[in-house]
Amino acid sequence: MSTSTQVSSTRSAVLDSAHVDDIRVALFGPFRLLAAERLLYQGDVALRLGSRALEILIVLVERAGEVVSKRDLIARVWPDVVVDESSLRVQLVSLRKALGDGQAGARYVTNVPGRGYCFVAPVSRVATPGRLRAITEQPVAASKPVSGYDTQLPAQLTRMVGREDAVRTISSQLDGQRFVSIVGPGGMGKTTVAVSVSHVFVAEFEVPACFVDLGALTTPELVAATVASALGVVVQSSNPLPSLMAFLQHRRLLLVLDCCEHVVEATATLAERIFRDAPEVHILATSREKLRVEGEHVHRLMPLESPPDEEGLTAGKALAYSAVQLFVERAAAGDNGFELSDGDASIVADICRKLDGIALAIELVAGRVDAYGIRGTAEFLNNRFGLLWRSRRTALPRHQTLNAMLDWSYRLLTAFEQTILCRLSLFVGTFSLDAARSIAADVDVDEARVVDAVGGLVAKSLASAEKAGDATMRYRLLDTTRAYVTSKLAESGEMDAAARRHAIYFCEFLEGANAADGHGLVECAQQLGNVRAALDWSFSDRGDPCVGTALVAASAPLFLQLSLLSECRRWTERALALIESASRGSRREMELQASLGLSSMFTTGNREEVRSALTRGLELAESLHEPYHQLRLLGGLNIFLTRIGDFRGALKVAQQSEIVAKALAVPAAAALTDCMLGVAHHLIGNQASARAHCETAVVRAIASHRINMIQFGCDHRIRALVALARTLWLQGYPDQAVKVARQTIHEADEFKHPVSLSSALIWTSSVFIWSGDWTTAEAIIERLVAHTARHSLGPCQAVSLGLTGELSIRRGNAQCGVQLLRWCLEELYAGRHHILTPVLASALAEGLMVLGNIKDAVATIDYALARVAENGGSSETPEILRIKGRILASAPRSDPSEVKDWLLRSLESARQQSALGWELRTATTLARLLSDQERRTEAHDLLAGVYGRFTEGFGTSDLKKARRLLDDLSRTVD
Repeated sequence: MSTSTQVSSTRSAVLDSAHVDDIRVALFGPFRLLAAERLLYQGDVALRLGSRALEILIVLVERAGEVVSKRDLIARVWPDVVVDESSLRVQLVSLRKALGDGQAGARYVTNVPGRGYCFVAPVSRVATPGRLRAITEQPVAASKPVSGYDTQLPAQLTRMVGREDAVRTISSQLDGQRFVSIVGPGGMGKTTVAVSVSHVFVAEFEVPACFVDLGALTTPELVAATVASALGVVVQSSNPLPSLMAFLQHRRLLLVLDCCEHVVEATATLAERIFRDAPEVHILATSREKLRVEGEHVHRLMPLESPPDEEGLTAGKALAYSAVQLFVERAAAGDNGFELSDGDASIVADICRKLDGIALAIELVAGRVDAYGIRGTAEFLNNRFGLLWRSRRTALPRHQTLNAMLDWSYRLLTAFEQTILCRLSLFVGTFSLDAARSIAADVDVDEARVVDAVGGLVAKSLASAEKAGDATMRYRLLDTTRAYVTSKLAESGEMDAAARRHAIYFCEFLEGANAADGHGLVECAQQLGNVRAALDWSFSDRGDPCVGTALVAASAPLFLQLSLLSECRRWTERALALIESASRGSRREMELQASLGLSSMFTTGNREEVRSALTRGLELAESLHEPYHQLRLLGGLNIFLTRIGDFRGALKVAQQSEIVAKALAVPAAAALTDCMLGVAHHLIGNQASARAHCETAVVRAIASHRINMIQFGCDHRIRALVALARTLWLQGYPDQAVKVARQTIHEADEFKHPVSLSSALIWTSSVFIWSGDWTTAEAIIERLVAHTARHSLGPCQAVSLGLTGELSIRRGNAQCGVQLLRWCLEELYAGRHHILTPVLASALAEGLMVLGNIKDAVATIDYALARVAENGGSSETPEILRIKGRILASAPRSDPSEVKDWLLRSLESARQQSALGWELRTATTLARLLSDQERRTEAHDLLAGVYGRFTEGFGTSDLKKARRLLDDLSRTVD
């Protein structure tokens, strides 16, 4: 059996024994914790720690990375004693002092304000029997003299963050495969990991090691001589290789070749020869590119993990990620009192993401927290990227600053590779090979050479490559690299020429996507950063407004689809102001007018400028014979007219769209038309027609591409579902209505389109309010308030507060409800957002009635009736008439006959609309009036006739009220 095989067998045996008993010893930093034996070692020295402090440590280590509440700690450490938090703090001070927490960058226990404590140091768990016990007990810095030279390894850092798995994996690879290269961009921590792997390997297999730093070499010819010198080999000829190989041929050792990239070919040749002719030598190399020789196994060192960009990130959650752990540790080393708070967690996470999880970059930036604070550091980073901030004094020169690190990598490139890298810096985020060819190539550089250069940059870790969902490759420059080479591009004088190619490429890219009826939203959305950068350049002093207006026209549909409405409005306004006379009346102007109208409607209200933009766009679509865009603009006009309360006008536009849809003869067009017709009929009060069109629209929309449904400003399928839910309730099917309402919210959630979700939340809330499910309605409205504020949906924000006011009145807080509704209606009047003003005005009237202000209540309900009459009718008419009757009935000197007349008008209106829900509500109110007039039999028969037509919903508020009244009337009649 060879020595290598023996080593592998020994390692397997060790790991097998560890598996049997893998929780007895916890390792962190220089410490070993034996929980069962209640012992804590620092190296070979047993630490004396009080029983309470030791118990706290055991609990925290058991749940490392989690936040343990103060209550849980006290319950565990003082199970039968009542103590206050001061006792816990005293023990934690003692524990931190024993661990050296905060000294020399070490960080173990952190306080998470308001929540508890978290053990933030990485913890590994190993077995204790046999050899592994000896390994854990051996000081990591120990070196043994061997065979004529000394083991030469740099000292390990006191603590290494986020690389424990990499160290274990590479150690295993090195044992079994003998030759491993750690590859990755500069600053990723390759040398740190290599040093840690070397110490583990030396300790476990008792082999000598030689660490050779090749970073200082200036010529490749010196590689072999440098390795020989480090090993103590005496060379007496101009060619050191024979003497070196003779020395290594029968020796068992670990050879570490650090920083190979600038002498990669010479290093690769030497490493391959050693691997082949010295079978007991293990080789560990670090480089920014692979050596690409026989025997090499590559371990690509990935960035430290950063938290995702999500709301509600807490300090506890953030500290579960290695990038944040390193940041906090380094920040605490500079500021002993630094602790990550929940308020700063998202800022630190954003910093770590911007730094691409590069360990060196994180260390440099975290080192400025003591001077600038978290927020100041983040701002400084955004403005200057901190390329000149300095690292530890003991760091290698190439790691002293980010700029020095990137200078090192940049100088290793050929002049041609430098040129291509600089041009690629224009890309924001990922880019395709086709995009790289289009932007990096010019009259002097052909596309084939660009492809080769991109491959070379990936190999040298200056660009990353990954497979996209369609199995094509996508490329990206790290943000640190991009910031560095962007300045190089500006210095070269090529910036504007490359930026023009960049803008034209993405304009054509989006035009192609739009020509394909908007398919490929995900791919287009991935390029949003590039589109924004191209727009910024196009409209800058150095840019080209002609390219800019074309790009705005091409990108506006994308902004609409992503609900980036304010951005869409800003760019389209700017483009229309600069559009050339030659483009007036063109398809480009049509697109700009359509997008301006739709985006303005949802952000600034229903101004006349919105109608003008949509009408102008429709005229152009008709003159240019663009039926698809005609339908799109008719859809926009339909929404606009419903929002201003012109339901009859909205129905005419929907009927006009039928003609266009028939000419297009595609499912999406038919679905859109049915949606518009269904919504319009519902709002007018034609519930039978509304239900037929909405149900057809929903079925057709499922068979259509949803992207086609959303290019009209919002998802019309959601509009149809909302109208269907409300129609079902009005027709007397409250259970089905609630089911469809929940489905609507679910679909809107999955679709992730802010405008459509806003619409779903607004209109489905009414179904739950009508049904008396105020708890669900309140949850929906609270969500709506937050959602509309987050996405700056101005009119919808006002509506959300109005609905809050309506619900407040129904729950007994009329004073608050009236104030909210008054504010809401003022905002809606100003924005000409009248689709809900009659409804909210009637709710306000009810609130005023409850407060005893009958005069204002009558004036308010009369306004609601006038608005409904002006619009030619409304689905809310029966309810508004009923409320008018109730208000008159509550007046000090009410006229019962007048009250009855209003209620009878309400009843007749409900029957004309086939609105059984309103009919029951009015019948209940009228039955009470008749009962008060001692006409109980008439009241019973009226209500029983309406109630008997229901087949479901008997648990809803209105039906339960009606049932109670019927039971009461039945007893009286009997």
